[in-house]
Amino acid sequence: MIRTITEPARQIDVIHETDVLVVGSGPGGLAAALASARAGAKTTLVERYGCFGGNITQVGVEGFAWYRHPATIDSEGIGREFEDRAVAMGAALPEPQSISHALDAEAFKYVADCLVTEAGVHPMLHRMFVAPIMDGEDIRGVIVESKAGREAILAKYVIDGSGDADIAKRAGAPVFKMPRAEMMSASVMFSMSGVDKTRFIDAVKADPQTYADWAKDGEWSVTTSGKEDALFSPFLRKPFQAAHRAGVLPDNLATIAGTWGTVSDQGDLTYLNLVHMTKDGTDPDDLTSGEIEGRAQAMQAIAALRGFMPGCEGAKLRNFGMTLGIRDTRKIDALYNMTDGDVRGQGRFEDSIGIFPEFIDGYGLLIIPTTGRYFHIPYRSLLPRSGPRNLIVVGRSTGGDKVSHAAVRNMMACAVSGQGAGVAAAVALQSGRDLHRVDIAAVQAELRRQGARLD
Repeated sequence: MIRTITEPARQIDVIHETDVLVVGSGPGGLAAALASARAGAKTTLVERYGCFGGNITQVGVEGFAWYRHPATIDSEGIGREFEDRAVAMGAALPEPQSISHALDAEAFKYVADCLVTEAGVHPMLHRMFVAPIMDGEDIRGVIVESKAGREAILAKYVIDGSGDADIAKRAGAPVFKMPRAEMMSASVMFSMSGVDKTRFIDAVKADPQTYADWAKDGEWSVTTSGKEDALFSPFLRKPFQAAHRAGVLPDNLATIAGTWGTVSDQGDLTYLNLVHMTKDGTDPDDLTSGEIEGRAQAMQAIAALRGFMPGCEGAKLRNFGMTLGIRDTRKIDALYNMTDGDVRGQGRFEDSIGIFPEFIDGYGLLIIPTTGRYFHIPYRSLLPRSGPRNLIVVGRSTGGDKVSHAAVRNMMACAVSGQGAGVAAAVALQSGRDLHRVDIAAVQAELRRQGARLD
């Protein structure tokens, strides 16, 4: 039996009012705030941590477009701007397996600050969403908690960029999630310093790994379309197999394997995606155990690399991500839920808000976009089927099945949905309509003006 207490009623100060409120500043939320402000709306961006960027800056996922190859037809608009601006500001390095740049997670914090400031977005860091402010079925803002206590922020339109559909769920919109055992794994991302770049790269070149190697001789089950199998991948498994044989790694850590992002001239080996755990990112107990178990596994992975990967003999931990990398939790039941057929069959929609290449990574499936195929992201997949009509959801919580989620969860696709949502909120504001009745032609016109590709 769960014990309960009664929380006394209290008055909460309204500290801020805005036209468009974005909660969460990952690639989806950050793009939404920029797009809304650039379309003329008074826009506020709320973030629970001390920096904007979400998965990029807080988790350390630096491979923003690691899927891009010569024939890839990629997204355009604000997502591409993230990469281009990072390059221009010295906050990126060439990515080893693609025609793209890996973002420097630390330096991108400043890039994001500049983007937010230049767009005129009102920033509100260090505030955590705790409850929606409801007026019947409409959402009128949110309650946050901070060092200042409990505060209220009012808004005409709310964009849920939480990554977990937190606002949508608590505002009464329908959501769902996969059973815990079927969720994509959670990761602790980390980087190392003190790597001898020349020796490391020479060892990689002497035994180049491919995407086909992901599914060989290990605990992973990965299915490709076949065309990926011979492509180079910065994949590490053999050092960990050697560490197992030598007794450096225990048998229960057979899942340690994965990819690295970049290695700098200064000896920083970044974006090490080697630790994978079954955790539910909406369960704080799972998050707690995941952080502790994940950091322990990362330190064991470093010991294995020091012993069995050339160039890593004198390396050490540089940093952990600020929080776990979560790939899969709640999704909304949307007006249109995307399907396997949409992302594998070049789905086309009249209400397109952007495109994304045929890149699918998750649930044991890996398809790299090397043939120019791409699909549309429909506006309807951002709108909950029921609940507040002035609420829209961006990022990995948009509506869809498992395979479509393995595509649209990727950071560039999250930026596409974010830009679409931000523009839609601004256009709805200007016309006085709710988000379900917004003029999609006007939304698409503004998206094109902002540099997005819709078809």
